[in-house]
Amino acid sequence: MLIVAGEIRMQPGTRDQFLEAVRPVVAATLLEEGCRVYAFTPDPDDADLVRLYELWDDEAAIAAHLASEHLAAWRTTSASLPIRSRDIMKYTIAEAVPLG
Repeated sequence: MLIVAGEIRMQPGTRDQFLEAVRPVVAATLLEEGCRVYAFTPDPDDADLVRLYELWDDEAAIAAHLASEHLAAWRTTSASLPIRSRDIMKYTIAEAVPLG
């Protein structure tokens, strides 16, 4: 399994604009084979921060996602959004066990 996680910092006051714009790509991605979780969420303590969390079955699933039409459309859309910075990492998971 693979986790993609990170944060996207928006220009002040524009986070809701980002969240509305990303809605269609989230809906399409959640239908992709191998996608278990795909979420952009507002940080409750920082009005300009969006957190990203993705959970994928394998590299093939991420590769298909990166080549998808809806992600290509998102790249175009996101280029016009007031994004200040992005810090997104991919993590390879060797084991997952319940906590607690």
